[in-house]
Amino acid sequence: MPILPSFASPSSFRLGLRAITDNPGKSLISSVARSLSTRHYSIASSCSQYSNRGAMSPSRISAGYRPHRLLPRIPVRSASRFRAITHYTDIPDSYEDRDGLPFRKEDLNQRESNQIFGPHLPAQRANALLRILHGRRVAGTLDDPNLRVYTAQFTGADQKKALEYLRANIPVDEVINAGLRAEDELRYLEAQEQGSQEAEEQFEETSPQNPPSDSVAKETTDPTGRLPWQRKSDSPYGESLFDRIRAKNIARREAEDKRLEEKRIKLEEEEALKNIGTLQTEQQKPKELSPYMQKMVARATSDLKEPPKMRAWERLLPSVAMTILILAGCAALAVMYTPPRRSERLWPDIPPSAATCLALIGVNLTVYLCWGLPQAWGILNRYFLVIAATPRPLQLIGAVFSHQGFGHVILNMVPLWFFGTRLHDEIGRGNFLALYFASGALGFMTSLANLVLLRGRGLEFTTLGASGAVYGIFAAFFWLHKYDEFKLFGYPPDPMSGPQGLAFIGLILGLHILPIFSKRRHTIDIPSHIGGLLAGIVGADLVKRHMDAKARIRAEKLKTMGALEKVVQVKEKAPDKMPRPTT
Repeated sequence: MPILPSFASPSSFRLGLRAITDNPGKSLISSVARSLSTRHYSIASSCSQYSNRGAMSPSRISAGYRPHRLLPRIPVRSASRFRAITHYTDIPDSYEDRDGLPFRKEDLNQRESNQIFGPHLPAQRANALLRILHGRRVAGTLDDPNLRVYTAQFTGADQKKALEYLRANIPVDEVINAGLRAEDELRYLEAQEQGSQEAEEQFEETSPQNPPSDSVAKETTDPTGRLPWQRKSDSPYGESLFDRIRAKNIARREAEDKRLEEKRIKLEEEEALKNIGTLQTEQQKPKELSPYMQKMVARATSDLKEPPKMRAWERLLPSVAMTILILAGCAALAVMYTPPRRSERLWPDIPPSAATCLALIGVNLTVYLCWGLPQAWGILNRYFLVIAATPRPLQLIGAVFSHQGFGHVILNMVPLWFFGTRLHDEIGRGNFLALYFASGALGFMTSLANLVLLRGRGLEFTTLGASGAVYGIFAAFFWLHKYDEFKLFGYPPDPMSGPQGLAFIGLILGLHILPIFSKRRHTIDIPSHIGGLLAGIVGADLVKRHMDAKARIRAEKLKTMGALEKVVQVKEKAPDKMPRPTT
């Protein structure tokens, strides 16, 4: 639907003005209204008029001058507004370099021309120069030597001033326009070359005996500044607004890609200057170690070039035997442990559960700090790290106290304190330590078996951490309270019931089973965690049975002691009932 200019009907205010001006009276209101209604401002009314006698401003016009028309004029507003062409894709097909492109709605007057170029250049020639240079900026032909014929009559200083004025007032991306122009020229030359080759082939096929004569004079034409062939759109209806927007976006993207490519090449050249030697490396050369550090690294590093050749059972048998010994020792500790008296304790003022957990946390922190000592690297690599290629039996216990980083330590020690102290208060120190070491050893045994038996490249991996032991403590606590309800920070509120202990165990198992079937890579030792969880559940059940059995034995003893006390009391009362002898 075309857009047409709208003509507004006279408002009530204008009709009132007309009624007042039609009155022949000379009242003050009538004169004011007439002056308001008959005053019209043209676009160039504020500019001075030039004549042979100099400039004559509007203030010098006779005060008695009155226009012939007394009725007010109704302004007409157009729906469109002038916009200078600034993009290469918007150039009209009728563009000629000699005519240029309009750079503003109205041409410059002589005063404005003098401000830009000086009084030596007439306004008409100044506007012609500005139109030509603006057209070249949009067409991408500022540096074309063939078009200088149209600006040869202007001095270089005038051309420079014209460009400065245009660049300050009409922003045009000259780089993008020049790039689009170059691409069109290249496509035109390729098409022209291809067309000439096809014409020659066709001529040779039709009349090979009569080559074309050179007598045909080539038609010489003046340079126009535009290409004879421009591919704008494949549509039979011509180029649309969306085609222009698409072309602008493509040009902008290509310019950005070009800028990024130039930046990348520049950075590569700078990096090449920094590198030493003929090969370029992405990483900087590592800092050289001191002779002492090199000696410590050599002592802590194995001389093996590859894992030793042995069967899977030969690699696992020593660790399996060590795991059985650890489980037997944990069972003996749980059965035979007797709590010391308060006077015999090392920290009598601290609860036993807190003392035990703090001792375990202290050992873990000490081993972590030892990893920062080069002198300890040899021992730590041998006994505090489970190595699938060269497993040692003592690694199953040492790795329980070893961690990779400080965050790894915190993630294990916080749950150990939170759940360990509560579980310790319920089952005692002997059972707690038995569960801790048994869960850690079984967790690492599960991880080692997975690396040796199931994984193809498992011999390249190592593992460490107290996660298996901590998950064992976690599972044991919730297994002993598997039907009890828990609330986290008072949620869910009463009277709603919270999740049971079995729900927490199921949640942890689910979170560890899902990554097994995931294709994403991770560095978590999931088999060790699952082995520790299962060890904690089985150990908690055994501990509960053992504690129930001890409770029954204690109750039977108390029952037996109660019966004996009654018998003793009866025997003590019996002599009192006998009659006293008389004399």
